[in-house]
Amino acid sequence: MPENGKHRRFRTSSLTRGIIAVSTGGAALALPVIGATSAFAAPAQPAAVEKAVTSTAATGKGIAAQKSESASYSVVLGDTLAKIAREHSVSGGWKALYEDNQKVVGGNPDLIHPGLKLTVGKADKSADRAESKASASSDRAEESADRADRSERTSTSVASEGAPAAEAAPAAEPAAYTDDLDGWIKESLAVMAEHGIPGSYDGIHRNIIRESGGNPQAINNWDSNAAAGIPSKGLLQVIDPTFEAYHVPGTSTDSYDPVANITAACNYAADKYGSIDNVFGAY
Repeated sequence: MPENGKHRRFRTSSLTRGIIAVSTGGAALALPVIGATSAFAAPAQPAAVEKAVTSTAATGKGIAAQKSESASYSVVLGDTLAKIAREHSVSGGWKALYEDNQKVVGGNPDLIHPGLKLTVGKADKSADRAESKASASSDRAEESADRADRSERTSTSVASEGAPAAEAAPAAEPAAYTDDLDGWIKESLAVMAEHGIPGSYDGIHRNIIRESGGNPQAINNWDSNAAAGIPSKGLLQVIDPTFEAYHVPGTSTDSYDPVANITAACNYAADKYGSIDNVFGAY
């Protein structure tokens, strides 16, 4: 027994050898066992052990790929589509996995071989559909932006060319007047309104009846004006010098024209009497 407080240091040899008996149906095989205390390489493993290690490593690699959401898996010996789908939690099972990889697997889902690259995980059709949908949405957005750009360019071009903002309203059709005393008076009143000449329907009608009886071709050949060679003419019996002096633009230059005669006479009466309405006799 060592003394208290003292520790004995054992020397170890670099190699410790021993014998292990392995029973193989009654026969004992003596195999050397080498225990290394230094960094020596492990002996070569039997083929069966190496295969198991390879399979385990590949499976571990597949699981690691799944955890990292990788879309690729390399088939190892002993794999089936059902097994791969189960280990990688493929939605839809082996049928979905086969459908996603039919081009590389071929026509028989049972014939897969080590080293075959399969697509698993998120790289499924739903991802393809999402990508396609996103692409279509992007295309639509670009198309909409292009249309908006074309519309803006068109609007700018039209504005630069000085195009009117809105089409002008069609011109109103001229009022239709009857070719009689009533129509002549109403048309004359419209012309007088445009030129600010006062007068009323009744005032005009009253003076026409007294002067010509409503005959636009009436002429006075017996008074002093007629003796002077300038007889009174038309509905309101206007002499030529007065007609010419008070002729209203836009009407006929013929003093016998009913509308021209009325408007010229009313223009004269407005100048001399304030309005045709104020005339009750010869003027």
